[in-house]
Amino acid sequence: MVGMVGIGTEVVQAEDLVRVYGAGDTAVQALRGVGVQMEAGQLTAVMGPSGSGKSTLMHILAGLDRPTSGSVQIGGTEITTLGDDALTKLRRRHIGFIFQFFNLLPMLTARDNILLPLTIAGEKPDPGYFEGLVERVGLADRLTHRPAELSGGQQQRVAIARALVSRPTVVFADEPTGNLDSRTSAEILALMRSSVEEYGQTLVMVTHDAKAAAMADRILYLADGEIVKETGRSSQHEILQIIDTLDLQ
Repeated sequence: MVGMVGIGTEVVQAEDLVRVYGAGDTAVQALRGVGVQMEAGQLTAVMGPSGSGKSTLMHILAGLDRPTSGSVQIGGTEITTLGDDALTKLRRRHIGFIFQFFNLLPMLTARDNILLPLTIAGEKPDPGYFEGLVERVGLADRLTHRPAELSGGQQQRVAIARALVSRPTVVFADEPTGNLDSRTSAEILALMRSSVEEYGQTLVMVTHDAKAAAMADRILYLADGEIVKETGRSSQHEILQIIDTLDLQ
């Protein structure tokens, strides 16, 4: 099991990322030479309008897609040149995912969904860490329930616990509150923030929501496949002003 990396260490490094879809006159350049680093124990939000390249960037950083050119390292390992088997093993050990639509297996209980990354890897959970994690995400009395028996917020809590259970180097969250009501969204954002504060988790979140981005230590703004601005922790009002100034609606 991979332990979390020390605070301040760069755990994700990307240089000159280019991603082109299609060819010839129909080619679309989704990323145009993006370079970025993610530090351990930090929550980074990635914002931008539809078509800005933010989801493409996350998928490439997470090893779910390959760049047309450029370099990505996770925990010091270059991932763009890995074969499929090696890349799958790296994702299993180093990366956690939180998706907008939860992506839970309906036939499994909450407990089994949470433990799925360890089960696939043939590993056993650390009992103390698992119990503490389940308590932290508020699922201690829901572990025997299947997804259909859980609310949307509870399902996302299962997904967060699943992402954290193997103590990955980095967790990628793709619009994690996009399918939730405002009250539940606030609870999920607070939970994600606490994973950074309490566990030292490195977290990268793609979002269009200024309220969600206001929870981040750092915000990257993308437009037309390029990072056009970067800020530190900002208020919701400041974020909306930046979006308006950059015309990123």
